[in-house]
Amino acid sequence: MYKVLTIAGSDCSGGAGIQADIKTITAHKMYGMSVITALTAQNTTGVYDVMDVTSKLVSKQLDCVFTDIRPDSVKIGMVSSIDIINSIVKKISEYNAKNIVVDPVMISTSGSKLLSDDAIKSLTNSLLPIADVITPNIPEAECLCGFEIKSKEDMINSAVKISEKGIKNILIKGGHSKDSADDLFYSDGDINWFKARRINNTNTHGTGCTLSSAIACNLAKGMSIYDSISKAKEYITGALEDGLDLGNGNGPLNHCFAL
Repeated sequence: MYKVLTIAGSDCSGGAGIQADIKTITAHKMYGMSVITALTAQNTTGVYDVMDVTSKLVSKQLDCVFTDIRPDSVKIGMVSSIDIINSIVKKISEYNAKNIVVDPVMISTSGSKLLSDDAIKSLTNSLLPIADVITPNIPEAECLCGFEIKSKEDMINSAVKISEKGIKNILIKGGHSKDSADDLFYSDGDINWFKARRINNTNTHGTGCTLSSAIACNLAKGMSIYDSISKAKEYITGALEDGLDLGNGNGPLNHCFAL
């Protein structure tokens, strides 16, 4: 059985974070493991409180996973402090982890920064360069490149700028774009577009977490990054089209639609 590790925050309502990741990994018929970086009080209507896990405990969790059940791929999501980022980078390097997907969770749905400027700098300079692929949405890509993204040309320019930081493969998700929902995959100067029609479903809580986890699952099987993204996009489309409707706000997608 393939084994996938998620390093992320907990969503008590089950739609995002490690809960979404574990569901996604299970739906791919793989063995899911988690290292929790933060506990959150949240639901479909918003995030109401966050408590960081200590960097020491994050390190211990990573030791316990890698010295016993070594993962075939790693997805990294919410990392809310410099100390946690440094601990993850140190352990990922120490254990020579493979197939690393980083979803740089920096901007909330409402547009608020979730990380301090210093933490964003640490994320950009130390964590993102060790990833095999990163999956920012448009607001996060804007934060990484330093300018507004209003067009497909801007998305390309953003990817070029982000790649200058030593980041190999960049998937900029187009869901926040006004004219289309196409995603840009930029890899060592190559430009590929994943065409996507907008799905009439406002329940998209945890979509970014789910996509990055699905990519990690496909990488664990030995698929290329391009094919891993393509298959993950198919999975996300099915989970959204299923039309699950839970909660009073921005509800979750159905991770188990194909089971």
